Amino acid sequence: MQARLLSQQPSEQLNTRQKALEVNLDSRRYGTFAEIGAGQEVVRWFFRVGGASGTIAKSMSAYDMKVSDAIYGRASRYVCRERLESMLDYEHKLNLDRLREARGDTTAFFAFADTVSARNYSGTNQCHGWMGIKFQAHPRDDDSQIIIHVRMLDDDAALQQEALGIVGVNLVYGATMLNHEPEMLVDSLLDGLTTSRIEIDMIEFSGIAFRHVDNRLMSLKLVELGLSGAAMFAADGEVLQPSEFFYRKPILVERGSFRPVCNVNLDMLRCAHEKFSEQPHVKGKEIAQVMEITMNNLKAEGQIDLRDFLARADVIAACGMPVLISDYFQYYRLAAYLNDLTKESIAIVMGATSMKDLFDEQYYTGLQGGVLESFGRLFKNDLKVFCYPFQNTETGELETSENLEIKPETQHLYDYLRGRGDIVALDNFDANCLGVFSRDVLKRIKNGDESWQLMVPPAVAEVIKSKHYFDYQPI
Repeated sequence: MQARLLSQQPSEQLNTRQKALEVNLDSRRYGTFAEIGAGQEVVRWFFRVGGASGTIAKSMSAYDMKVSDAIYGRASRYVCRERLESMLDYEHKLNLDRLREARGDTTAFFAFADTVSARNYSGTNQCHGWMGIKFQAHPRDDDSQIIIHVRMLDDDAALQQEALGIVGVNLVYGATMLNHEPEMLVDSLLDGLTTSRIEIDMIEFSGIAFRHVDNRLMSLKLVELGLSGAAMFAADGEVLQPSEFFYRKPILVERGSFRPVCNVNLDMLRCAHEKFSEQPHVKGKEIAQVMEITMNNLKAEGQIDLRDFLARADVIAACGMPVLISDYFQYYRLAAYLNDLTKESIAIVMGATSMKDLFDEQYYTGLQGGVLESFGRLFKNDLKVFCYPFQNTETGELETSENLEIKPETQHLYDYLRGRGDIVALDNFDANCLGVFSRDVLKRIKNGDESWQLMVPPAVAEVIKSKHYFDYQPI
């Protein structure tokens, strides 16, 4: 009776104890908890609330590295996706091999795992972890899986462990009770927590229960809900964990609306890459390039249009580029986020008109130090801003970082930063790209003017035509 009553309540009304108890009282669920690094924080909830014997086949913690290797095989790092997936695969297979014949007709098996680096004694480590669950939605069903990456933000190790246990219970509950509503599942992951304690910057759904889920939309959902300040996916749609993608790499970012990607967008990246790769601390290293879309841009017309978002994602993918979705409208916030992910150099490429906006003081009124504080944060780690020229279509005049006229009150600051080499002119541009503007391309697409196809990469044109993006209609 108690389990039935609990299940009738909306998930947002259930606290951590109630969620763990409802899973324990569901006779179909049976599986393993394997946790490395921060103790048995998740399974402790299921033991504590009662009824665990009906849910837990095994609980373990292979804390010693050699013991962990002996069970799951060697890994390049112990707190990484590779280790998590080996844990999930091993434990889930073990359950099926041992228990499927005896109780497979009535049991949906699962394996929960996490590998975590909580705050160490010295407080010097990065506090993060990988967490996942591999499960059957129904008895005898094919497998499904959810993987997340968390960043723990509490200063105290005990508080981090507490938060980890709560988010783990939310994940187990979501997988078993909300797998038919993936958006609701995502929304429930921080029940009982706040983003000041835990961030979830990566989530990936796979398997039979999530065969219709587009993980790009789930990545967007993380940022939209505020579970993370940024999320990322590759050109093939694979979800990326930013700290792993940017690990030990110089980073080059181009921000834009990409409605659609035009020839000029690729030329900006090419020019900046050429200049950036010549920098002393970058030369000879692999540069991680990414196209970034901000939530401000996606919400420019109010609510997010999901088809419009997928159109942008697809045209960026056609160029072979990964996508970063961020809630960092101010560039200094983007810089701070990237600086947490790599110790290598960082560069941002932007057009001359965006450079003018960068020096507009109205965007920094919320900072106590105003525009000076913002630029102190932006350039503090030798970040470079590459400026792509703008050609005035009426006068034909070329605006570059060298002749750009900033508002008088910030002109001296601009001249100072340019003199220091923080702002770098791009003089290696393709003149044929200067007259290409995405708003013009979009207008031509909607008006049936086929000349737009000459203004975008061929692969982008094919995607737009084949999927009728941006209101494209063949003549």
